[in-house]
Amino acid sequence: MKFILGKKLNMTQVFTAEGRHFPVTVVQAGPCKVTQVRTKDKDGYTAVQIGFGKKSKSSMSKASRGHQKDNNFLHLKEFRIAEDQKMKTGDEIKVSNFTPGEYVDVSGIMKGRGFAGAMKRHGFHGFPATHGHNRPRSVGSIGMRFPQHTVKGKRMAGRMGGHQVTMKNLLILDIDAEKNLLYVQGAVPGSRNGLVKVKATGAKIDKPIALYSSKSPEPDKKSEKNEEVKESKAQKK
Repeated sequence: MKFILGKKLNMTQVFTAEGRHFPVTVVQAGPCKVTQVRTKDKDGYTAVQIGFGKKSKSSMSKASRGHQKDNNFLHLKEFRIAEDQKMKTGDEIKVSNFTPGEYVDVSGIMKGRGFAGAMKRHGFHGFPATHGHNRPRSVGSIGMRFPQHTVKGKRMAGRMGGHQVTMKNLLILDIDAEKNLLYVQGAVPGSRNGLVKVKATGAKIDKPIALYSSKSPEPDKKSEKNEEVKESKAQKK
């Protein structure tokens, strides 16, 4: 099982050599460090706790300082692992553990939208806007004569966002191991610099998508011809 913590940076797009483009989210993934290992004998399940980010010691509680000891991580999260997966405290988890072409599940806290109506919150289409009424964006009926109360779970207006959302089966298009960057196809929940959890699904495509590299661009035939013309003119002079 592969997993890592990171923060969402921004969205951009990448191109292939054939000219196709893909929208991607750039995630600064890791490096993370294992701070605690939970075993089935002691805790009843097997998992590891990893830390990401930094904060000052003065802003940490006494309990947190005692738990982290020499570390001062901003975020601590647990991930379940298999019993045969051996990890120990102090192990480092880097973005290089992942490879382009893998599918991952990315979890983050959705942006808070405040109090929202049923049309925005749940996608209701609303009432017809003609024939003179003032409830075109209303939720409509909220119950029946029996059982004399609104059924639990009825979709109504209320606070929207601010909860965890998981986007499943997102494709890793590229990895920058030097800068700890992960390029994931599509959108990722959360705001910029928000914490995200990345977990591999175990599936991957047969052949990773070859992206166009700006470091070694393909030669432009027009520019080559222009340079040849300039050189010939210079030789004539």
